[in-house]
Amino acid sequence: MSQQNIQPLNKTAHAKTKVKAQKNFLHVSSQHMAPVVVHEFSRASAEFPVVFVKNSESESFQPVALFGVKPGENLYTVTESWEGTYAPASVTNFPLALVPETKDANNFMVVIATDNAVVNEDEGNALFEDNGDESEYLTRRKEALGKYFEHAQITQAFTKELVERDLLTQQNLELTLGSEKIQINGLYLVDEKKLNELSDEDYTALRKRGFLAPIYAHLNSMHQLHRLVKKKVTLAS
Repeated sequence: MSQQNIQPLNKTAHAKTKVKAQKNFLHVSSQHMAPVVVHEFSRASAEFPVVFVKNSESESFQPVALFGVKPGENLYTVTESWEGTYAPASVTNFPLALVPETKDANNFMVVIATDNAVVNEDEGNALFEDNGDESEYLTRRKEALGKYFEHAQITQAFTKELVERDLLTQQNLELTLGSEKIQINGLYLVDEKKLNELSDEDYTALRKRGFLAPIYAHLNSMHQLHRLVKKKVTLAS
């Protein structure tokens, strides 16, 4: 979460807290990418380029959807409503998140980012009923967070498989925007040549784990780069 003042969700402290429905997701307005889980690749790839980035500290890889062609640029948050038909769960889960407890990393707790425009006490979906019980809205949101966590674990396994099979290759993309050439560096894509050179056994192993569909969704998503360029040109004109 990019917003500050993140608090463990508590029925006493947040008894009157409400969350407004979001037409837009301004908390990511300065982010040109956001994480996606493997279960989202099919829908996300129809809207955004889905690529991989490398964490310089942990050396681990993370699939992300690109929202812009430059750091700090989100072409989907420029109007009152989200400029797309789909938004990744890492974006829509806000202002709630599931994080490991400090005392026991095997246990998880729900936290809420309170310092933003969607959290208030006047309008929106209540998190708790007057008697302190969880609202139906909160129950649904917690279920979505739990599902997202499970999908994130599978995504880690998927990405690890790609790394172990040496299928990810760094690519520097160059886009032409009028007379301007824009370089996007530090992205990793599945190397289609290496994928096609896998042995029948390795290829079948990927298929049995259900990993081929997201691989091809990721590869096909690179056609969405022109969508980003078109959006940027439209905004500039």
